Amino acid sequence: MSIERPWRCDDAFSRTRAVIDLAALGHNLQRIRELAPASRVMAVVKADGYGHGALRVAQALAGVDAFGVARVAEAMALRDGGIHQRIVVLEGFSSPEELALVREHRFESVLHHPSQLDMLECSPAGEEIPVWLKIDTGMHRLGFPPAAYGEIMARLSGCAAVTTPVRLMTHLASADEPENPQTAKQLECFRAISRQHPGELSIANSAGILAWEHTHADWLRPGIMLYGISPFSDAVGSDHGLRPVMTLSTRLIAVNQFSRGDAVGYGGRWICPEDMPVGVAAVGYGDGYPRHAASGTPVLVNGVKVPLIGRVSMDMISVDLRTQPGARVGDPVLLWGSELPVEVVARAAQTIPYELTCKLTTRVERIEEGMADVPQLDARTS
Repeated sequence: MSIERPWRCDDAFSRTRAVIDLAALGHNLQRIRELAPASRVMAVVKADGYGHGALRVAQALAGVDAFGVARVAEAMALRDGGIHQRIVVLEGFSSPEELALVREHRFESVLHHPSQLDMLECSPAGEEIPVWLKIDTGMHRLGFPPAAYGEIMARLSGCAAVTTPVRLMTHLASADEPENPQTAKQLECFRAISRQHPGELSIANSAGILAWEHTHADWLRPGIMLYGISPFSDAVGSDHGLRPVMTLSTRLIAVNQFSRGDAVGYGGRWICPEDMPVGVAAVGYGDGYPRHAASGTPVLVNGVKVPLIGRVSMDMISVDLRTQPGARVGDPVLLWGSELPVEVVARAAQTIPYELTCKLTTRVERIEEGMADVPQLDARTS
């Protein structure tokens, strides 16, 4: 007796997959240019492009003015991948060996600690490097105190390893809270220093670009908004004219009929209120789906919203199919994307969308599309 099968064993039909829309990246960069047409853009692609793939993101954004990464190893991965644009290491170098790589590969480094300046002053003659001096205006994470600006600049001006003029930057701690007075205080502090500074300035992150026009300055440093995601807790990317870059989807691998009173999933915390169909989708925290997503978290089955029920497992989730009684094994399941913003899922999981996109694991199949439709935006001339 033959058994009909809806897909082949070697088919990727039931795998969890993340489609990366490279054209959406180009659209979002264009939107940033529209918001701050006089500023240059340093596209932040740290943490593997916020989980989207740093190299593919950099290739799609070839017209950007510079790329920002957190660490020297991330910068090396871009260079090794054939990226020749300016790359700024936002945490800077942390050893003489990393400083040597920065000089050899023409990276630009943020300076935020006296130990880095000591290394620069002790480094042998050779290739000069462009540096970005970071001032701590209130974030209290990395950066020199404002009172040290004069002393640090004097040391940098006498350092043969440094290209001048030095660029000046700070980081906003609360720009994603428009009513928070901290941003205004940080700006006032930074302005007092920047009046003395001969080089270019950088202040704005994604939230600054969207909500604080006075932070635009010479350079922008967009991160999360490049990927079509809002930095604000009460908004989604489309509210700002952005398009989501990542769509995470899978398939139903089972549809079961359960009776009233049946418990679903680990711990039996969710009880069927009536006789009902329950779907099982091939995604779990082993793929990067948030383990703490609560029952009721929305999922789309065949384009229709259904609620997650029970605990998220390593490889599977269960969904209530009472509004989708015709659902079958193999039907598409959307976890997040243009029809279901990742911001909505993050709120249900009591986390932030940054964490969701960054946590996708290697077993999620990545598929790129839209490269031919990426707008070609030229970098600003030096």
